[in-house]
Amino acid sequence: MNRELQAIISGIKPVSREWRLQAREYLNQLAIPQGSLGELLVLAEQLAAIKETIKPSVHKKAVITMAGDNGVVAEGVSAFPQEVTPQMVHNFVRGGAAVNVLAGVAGAQVFVVDMGVAADLTDLAREEKILSYRISKGTANMAKGPAMTRAQAEQALQSGIEIVGNLVRDGVELLGTGDMGIGNTTPSSAILAVFSGRPVREVTGRGTGISDATLANKVRVIEQAIAINKPDPEDPVDVLAKVGGFEIGGIAGVILGAAYYRVPVVVDGFISTAGALVAKALAPAAVDYMIAAHRSQEYGHRFMLEELGLHPLLDLKLRLGEGTGAALAMNIVEAAAQVISKMLTFEAAGVSGAEA
Repeated sequence: MNRELQAIISGIKPVSREWRLQAREYLNQLAIPQGSLGELLVLAEQLAAIKETIKPSVHKKAVITMAGDNGVVAEGVSAFPQEVTPQMVHNFVRGGAAVNVLAGVAGAQVFVVDMGVAADLTDLAREEKILSYRISKGTANMAKGPAMTRAQAEQALQSGIEIVGNLVRDGVELLGTGDMGIGNTTPSSAILAVFSGRPVREVTGRGTGISDATLANKVRVIEQAIAINKPDPEDPVDVLAKVGGFEIGGIAGVILGAAYYRVPVVVDGFISTAGALVAKALAPAAVDYMIAAHRSQEYGHRFMLEELGLHPLLDLKLRLGEGTGAALAMNIVEAAAQVISKMLTFEAAGVSGAEA
């Protein structure tokens, strides 16, 4: 691993236990029956501890939607053609996609990143409608060999970290992850199988709604990719390089960057959580900065959340990606921040507390 990336990873520290306890003590003094706002209070405690203040702000929000194509689509693992990836990037730019609508509700800006789309997006990059961190014209077919080189995997991670650094310098206080890439549930399932040790069949779902025959083929392709490439679960960069995607690496970098710059990051669904698994494997303390947006309908997502030890805020049967779940969950994160920042304690409100 190169020195710059290693320095970032080494700089990721766990959230302060002292701040967690201080925030919990303050929350217990709010003018409500203790614990009556449930998980909202747990989230408020996390935000206060991350930002090391009893009045955490998450007002300026950004969803980072990483786009990339995956060579494994040549194996017939998706219900949609690869052309959909650049078509959806153009839809994001027009503001016509689900993530644009839901991010607007949350007051979040959407940043679309070309990590390696198999189409020419030069004009969009030149007009600054997207961020170009293009590594290559899509990954290679992981069923035939490594999806990318180790250097490309590190580049994907560093790209995500760099984007976060720039956004934090611009005042962004809350990040959300998103993805776009036809076929990317296949590398995501492969990453989960490698890190969890679970059978591929157990962690692989229907993605865009594939048939039974296509699902069986998808399982076979992932098993073949793992057998051929032999990704090492003790070497997260190796796993990303062998069976990952450029967009997944970028998402992992966003999460690492969020932890390094001490900003909470709302992790979207299946593909984003595959990136979170890579981030955790590289820097276990990064989990302290993660907020699981929702429980995806993609079957293996439950196992990803178990691996991370995270409890999702929402369960709305979503399975779209793009950052839609993260955008929706940002409203809850904002509510938690305002609960601890604005609610009065029993003493300040002049309300009698519970009798001993």
